[in-house]
Amino acid sequence: MRLRDKVAIVTGAGQGLGEAIARRLAEEGASVVVADIDYQKAREVAKGITEQCHRRTLALFTDVTDGAQVRDMVKKTVEEFGRIDILVSNAGILLAHEITEFPEEDWRRIIDVNLTGYFLCAREVARVMKSQRSGVIIQINSKSGKKGSYKNCAYAASKFGGIGLTQSIALDLAPYGIRVNAVCPGNLLDSPLWVNSLYDQYAKKWGISKEEVRKRYEQQVPLGRGCTYQDVTNVVVFLAGDESSYMTGQAINVTGGQEMR
Repeated sequence: MRLRDKVAIVTGAGQGLGEAIARRLAEEGASVVVADIDYQKAREVAKGITEQCHRRTLALFTDVTDGAQVRDMVKKTVEEFGRIDILVSNAGILLAHEITEFPEEDWRRIIDVNLTGYFLCAREVARVMKSQRSGVIIQINSKSGKKGSYKNCAYAASKFGGIGLTQSIALDLAPYGIRVNAVCPGNLLDSPLWVNSLYDQYAKKWGISKEEVRKRYEQQVPLGRGCTYQDVTNVVVFLAGDESSYMTGQAINVTGGQEMR
């Protein structure tokens, strides 16, 4: 219970990694706001956390690209819980195209969600945290924030930008006792993105089975396996808690050695 009585917001928490983060924070003692663009999924996750972890939750419909909705998310969190101790900016999208075939609308959508959405959430939460003179902001970034990604230029650009934003606002907020860090996971091979989409795409593209696709990606990792939700949530809990009190402006790799910078 390293986060006992803390109040956390997790965006994009209706499924996948966001859901895993919200649940883990609750297991560590935090009350959790489950924010997602899919309100029904957010409600289901919040209900499950309350029943299984016995922690207070609040489900909110939030489009992180809409400044008014982000402000409302922060306002309702403070009304319900009185404070905000942790923001995990997890909401994100991935749309892959080769550069000469990249639709402008897809580029703008990726930057809007992954980078502008992070900015809006961090800005509004920071206003509350400054008055508290405490708080932690964590962005879920990617190994693509450290190294260019094949046929994935918009996603990589948004994640490189996210690390720059993390470092910059860490400097802005350090005088107020607020720490800002990023987590850069490797390939989450059991996530909905892979299971429901990427395995099929790559199997068709390469003329191999989905099992062989997975094996190819595992072989790229020095530690020989894909990244798991627990790998990521272990680092999120560490960054959210007092054990990392001397860390800010960092982008922590969770890649099994695939990225070392």
